[in-house]
Amino acid sequence: MAARRVAIIGAGASGLCALKCCLDEGLVPTCFERSRDIGGLWRFEEHPEEGRASIYPSVIINTSKEMMCFSDFPIPEDFPNYMHNSKIMEYFRMYARRFDLLRHIRFRTSVCRVAKRPDFAATGQWEVVTESEGKQEAAVFDAVLVCTGHHTKAHLPLSTFPGLEKFEGWYLHSRDYKSPQSFSGKRVIVVGTGNSGIDIAVELSHVAKQVFLSTKRGTWVLHRVADSGYPFDLSYISRFIQLLQNLLPHNTSSFLLERKLNARFNHALYGLQPQHRVLHQHPTINDDLPNRIISGRVRVKPNVQEFTETSAIFEDGTREDIDVVVFATGYSFS
Repeated sequence: MAARRVAIIGAGASGLCALKCCLDEGLVPTCFERSRDIGGLWRFEEHPEEGRASIYPSVIINTSKEMMCFSDFPIPEDFPNYMHNSKIMEYFRMYARRFDLLRHIRFRTSVCRVAKRPDFAATGQWEVVTESEGKQEAAVFDAVLVCTGHHTKAHLPLSTFPGLEKFEGWYLHSRDYKSPQSFSGKRVIVVGTGNSGIDIAVELSHVAKQVFLSTKRGTWVLHRVADSGYPFDLSYISRFIQLLQNLLPHNTSSFLLERKLNARFNHALYGLQPQHRVLHQHPTINDDLPNRIISGRVRVKPNVQEFTETSAIFEDGTREDIDVVVFATGYSFS
């Protein structure tokens, strides 16, 4: 019986891992990557590319290397615990070389269509149509793995912000943010308190005249560095803590972690206290935000009620003059 063929769409972190696992199982994988290189989200480019995730130069991963590495390929000991995006790319290249993955990847090849074959009920096969250099090609595969991620299509809910159409400044989505240079001396509002929103607010606070961080629901802020300087995730993901979480009611586990986080800085005092429990939603990770807030470089504000030509009016009735709006409002999943 011929080895089963597998189509893998995307050569980012999950695509590379899927490719290697298919080879381990004796399958025949072909990975289609629309760009020129591997890495997906973690490959920095100077300008955002259509159909691909985009990051800014200062991005550092929020997961320690002990928790994020592929189980069959440990990250080198001399790599930092929390890696810069360039180090992650270096690790991916080492992984691809070690397991000879590149020869199975077709770069600059877009997947146009994936459809079940007419005899799918009997064969389980798929027809995959790809395009490269203006030429389309169809091929049959026994399985398809979609490894395209979900940080590609920016979610920009402009209609929920009345008055934005008359705002005389400029606005952008966090996906288009690359450098703080053009924000020097500006009054900037960052809408959204996810990881990108807080990272950008902290970075801009070093050059902007004033940064306002607008949050609709607040957020719990975890830190990378835990007690004694160890990585937070490595310190708090253990068999003992897992046992406690299994034995204790969910709200009790949340209470204990919230007390730990509030011991570092009081979320209510800093205007970030959310209504949800810490284990009920994805938390935000940042080590510098409390320092930027307490120094006045970042001011936390409630949700924006409306924009005027030169200012933002918040739900608490306060108004602030602004020059730029950064919408860190996430991504639309498809």
